[in-house]
Amino acid sequence: METKAQSPGFFTKIGRMNESNLLFTITVVIFVLMYVGAIVFQGGGFLSAQTFFNILNDNAALIIGSLGMSVVMITGGIDISIGGVAALVSMSCAVYLDKAGGNLVVSLLLAIGIGLLFGLVQGFLVAYLDIQPFIVSLAGMFFARGMTTIVNSEPFNVAHEGFMNLKDTHIIVPFLGRTNRKGFYIDAYVEVGVIVAIVLVVLMFILLRWSRLGRNFYAVGGNANSALMLGINVKKTRFLSHVICSVLAGIGGFVYFVHVGSGSPSHATGMEMDAIACSIIGGTMLTGGVGNILGTLFGVLSLGTIKNIVASAGLGEAWWTGITTAGMLCLFLIIQSVVMAVKGRAAAK
Repeated sequence: METKAQSPGFFTKIGRMNESNLLFTITVVIFVLMYVGAIVFQGGGFLSAQTFFNILNDNAALIIGSLGMSVVMITGGIDISIGGVAALVSMSCAVYLDKAGGNLVVSLLLAIGIGLLFGLVQGFLVAYLDIQPFIVSLAGMFFARGMTTIVNSEPFNVAHEGFMNLKDTHIIVPFLGRTNRKGFYIDAYVEVGVIVAIVLVVLMFILLRWSRLGRNFYAVGGNANSALMLGINVKKTRFLSHVICSVLAGIGGFVYFVHVGSGSPSHATGMEMDAIACSIIGGTMLTGGVGNILGTLFGVLSLGTIKNIVASAGLGEAWWTGITTAGMLCLFLIIQSVVMAVKGRAAAK
């Protein structure tokens, strides 16, 4: 007598999903619920498309820095120098353009070059001299912050004409504008940095999803000894992850510079911590081997949204932002632990 095959239950489906996709799904669902909740309970600005675009405008540099952080974390490492690199890039480009009357293209190459130099040095120390990445990147952070002050110790705004034109360039998003109280239609827009960030998200997604190097990142982070037995050059893979991270930090620093329009030793303070938080919220695990670039993007959006919610609630003080960020990070860590435990049980059945 034939029996009908029972459809897999919810927990069985969870067991069949890989870790990256599962955590990415959780991140997206929580972000959507959080944003919808903000619209329902706070309304006002959250109903405007420009509010969402402003989250992207304000966090384009963080998106780029978080992409690099996610790559390093997927390999089982960490890089806390990206904020210092971004500050050094910002100040160096500001001095070059404003004091020396430099060229925009050369300033971009300068930003990439600074990031590349940090990546080569830190990657070599981590991968080939086997020094702990936290210690190496901590030294890199202090060095970058110190060099930023040496380049110029006083904050100043850049008046370079070509740079100001780039800073004021807005890409109009059609049909999503709004009419203000005086009856004037205001176009919705994103800044140039957002376009750069989205392009890099796509490129990094392709790299990690479909390239051999991307698969090597996951393999090394999952189990370095097993990766070595499969013929993967573990040292080279770790080295390249740090190079990519620092180059992205350099590009992120330039995007940050274009957004703020100034140089200052205090720029990008805390960016490395925010990038780690966004990567974790996006589903990248500190233990390595698990992560999703699209999840990192939603991690940045989630962090930006919660900051907007705090500000809209009249709690704009820095400590409230820190408290809510900490609470959000703990929530995602708990969710990750619970879901992964459930997945493990479901997969064992």
